[in-house]
Amino acid sequence: MKNYYSFDWITITIYLILVLSGYLSIYSSSFNINDTDFMSFSQVYTKQFFFIILSILIGLFILIIDSRVFTKMGYIIYIVTNILLILVLIVGKEVGGAKAWFDFGLFGLQPAEFAKYGTVLAVAKYLHDNDVYLNRHKYLIHVMLLISIPVFLILLQPDAGSALVFFSLIIMFFREGFPLVYISIAITIIIIAILTLLFGMSHSIVMVLLSAIILGVILKNNRKRVMAVLLFFIFGALVISAVQFSYTNILGDHQKERIDIILGKETNKLGSGYNLNQSLIAIGSGGLIGKGYLNGTQTKFNFVPEQNTDFIFCTIGEEFGFIGSIGTIIMFLILIVRLIILSEKQTSRFTRIVGYSLVSIIFAHVFINISMTIGIMPIIGIPLPFFSYGGSSLLCFSILLFTFIKLDGSRTQRF
Repeated sequence: MKNYYSFDWITITIYLILVLSGYLSIYSSSFNINDTDFMSFSQVYTKQFFFIILSILIGLFILIIDSRVFTKMGYIIYIVTNILLILVLIVGKEVGGAKAWFDFGLFGLQPAEFAKYGTVLAVAKYLHDNDVYLNRHKYLIHVMLLISIPVFLILLQPDAGSALVFFSLIIMFFREGFPLVYISIAITIIIIAILTLLFGMSHSIVMVLLSAIILGVILKNNRKRVMAVLLFFIFGALVISAVQFSYTNILGDHQKERIDIILGKETNKLGSGYNLNQSLIAIGSGGLIGKGYLNGTQTKFNFVPEQNTDFIFCTIGEEFGFIGSIGTIIMFLILIVRLIILSEKQTSRFTRIVGYSLVSIIFAHVFINISMTIGIMPIIGIPLPFFSYGGSSLLCFSILLFTFIKLDGSRTQRF
């Protein structure tokens, strides 16, 4: 390995701590004292151990290859990952109602995870090679098309949770010149949508109308701004109508029920609200310092569904309490802040875009996963990075992270 490579060992150390913590959580939630064969691949902790070793080996391989491979192969990797998304629709195995997996016997492969990696490289290559920013509609449309193709293919599976994560790249968009006005519009749409789901169509229109009238009175001496207020009301009414129509005619009953539970409109603790209710019980039972490692009862005795994957955070909350939960969140925040700092140091725009994309995806997964387990967001099946059981997720995050570490270590080179 050439001596001008200087890898960020702080980030690598944080990665190893998170992966080890994740493995211990999976082991704790799935270990049974009656198990006789620790190394059997019938055990989820054995499979995860295998994928941890594989991820580290792939990470080391990434660190020793030429960093220019990623800039040259960006589009090729993007095309390959999209071909995999098409193939899984044809020959994939259906799991949980989604045809999203290639079945290899003891293991499965979820191409949607690797599509994130291919999309990040393709977007970074496009913006870097053309030296363009996202404050121009033409280039914004091109980038959105790159993202929309894998999103569309993933929605066909259907896997709305994995598709949703792609839109977290808006954080990277903002760093690359995305106009603030679009973010303001997005926030306004979210607020109006929540109001519609909470209070219904008629009440929401009244609230939007009152807001428009107040703004109109304040801005009555400015004719152009008054016109903007009128457009705001029309826009708000259209959003309300679209949300109400989607909720009534497009969403399934189980999806409506999940949304109603999150909004506090329904408390079906034995139906679709069971997972959330058990999650809250497990986390709450941990108290301040937790019950201790391997002493969790809610997760160990399978009271919490999907306890190794989507609800792995429950194991942390029950066994290590509030302090352990906050400590885990802080560790993720340290990683995210570290990646932002490194991204801002880059001399190559390609590397900076990869860095901010990595930040976006990790932040989205952590925020959505933890929010699901404590009832802030609907349950949509998003794994906690480096913690949740699953080889595809761990491999994808590891490959993306080590790619950035490699590019950062080669920042003195020209791409």
